[in-house]
Amino acid sequence: MWKNKNFIMVVIGQIISLFGNTILRFSLPLYLLSETGSAALFGTVSACAFIPMIVLSPIGGIFADRVNKRNIMVVLDFSTALLALLIILLLGKMNLVMLLFIALFLLYGIQGAYQPAVQASIPALLPDEYIMQGNAAINLVSSFSGLIGPVIGGAVFGFFGIMPILYVSIACFLLSAIMEIFIKIPFEKRPAEGNIFAIGFTDIKESAHYMCREKPIIMQFSLAIAAINLIVSALIMIGLPVIVTQMLDFDAETANRLYGYAEGALALGSLAGGIGAGILAKKLKPQNGYLLLLYDALTLIPIGCALLLPMPAMVSYIIIMVSCFVMMFLATLFSIQIMSCLQMMVPGSLIGKIISCAMCIGMCATPIGQALYGGLFQVFGKQVFAIFFVVAVLTILLALGMKKIFMNLGKEMHAM
Repeated sequence: MWKNKNFIMVVIGQIISLFGNTILRFSLPLYLLSETGSAALFGTVSACAFIPMIVLSPIGGIFADRVNKRNIMVVLDFSTALLALLIILLLGKMNLVMLLFIALFLLYGIQGAYQPAVQASIPALLPDEYIMQGNAAINLVSSFSGLIGPVIGGAVFGFFGIMPILYVSIACFLLSAIMEIFIKIPFEKRPAEGNIFAIGFTDIKESAHYMCREKPIIMQFSLAIAAINLIVSALIMIGLPVIVTQMLDFDAETANRLYGYAEGALALGSLAGGIGAGILAKKLKPQNGYLLLLYDALTLIPIGCALLLPMPAMVSYIIIMVSCFVMMFLATLFSIQIMSCLQMMVPGSLIGKIISCAMCIGMCATPIGQALYGGLFQVFGKQVFAIFFVVAVLTILLALGMKKIFMNLGKEMHAM
């Protein structure tokens, strides 16, 4: 795998591009918060900016199957560099809230269109036996960027403000785009069947038919991932900041710092999961995938106990942080295994659309879950431990319910 220079260049391009994207997505909302002092505005803009990532993922998948994947990555990296340059030129010349809202909207949209091209390029560059390691490498890059991006972005922003971050991000995107020009990804051009809207409708219809009729196991997994995002991922996204900053007995400064460490624990868990998936690639059997979700559900129980039992705040915090690390480690193994199987099952002419549709279905559930848990945490108050116990039970039931799907997946992989 590491002798394939084109795959190595994709990985390096991801490192550079994702770092630039991460520091921008972290720093722009932080800049908005520091300039306006409005947490409500900060939250609203951040939440709305997530929408284009969901909407543009399927469109990115369509392009990934019909356009050279290298060209997609090159164009989007150059476009993001131009976006950062426009922010520099327009700062102070137009309404700050509107400028940053549009910038984040476009930034998340570009990322939503970018990732299907990267995911679809892996099976085009690597043989089946190396696809899981390839996914692990891409996940590792994403996790590492998610870990160091906020740390470096926060430090640079704190000392020097937003301008150096914008200049660094422009350099990252330009460097990534220039390097990606030299990547060679196998591509077979498909004939156009009408205008762009007709092509889009035909491709989405083709994807839906394939997922629902020819390979219904893909739709089953997409809905299962949506359920996981609804009941587990959204719980952590909403619950972690609320618990650490409002429910444990820390002063505000300490609580904010500890929340940052907890986010770091999640990123480290994802990083460890990416490394683990690469090492354990040949030992992770598709038919046993439901066990990863089952073990993941069990990590919610210690969090519930830490909130229920009388213990020092720091002890509760450590239990929560360790549980989050293990949870993210298992979740990353789970997602890499699912993605690898999906890439091996789907024909090359459909892979971009199918992956993006599956991702879109899964992501759509996240904002719904966030809204749901926001209300539940408000209602339950100090009794939020009950939410974690209930979600643990629901996730265990979901894992057991998916056992048959994973058994069928094992048979599919064995037959290939």
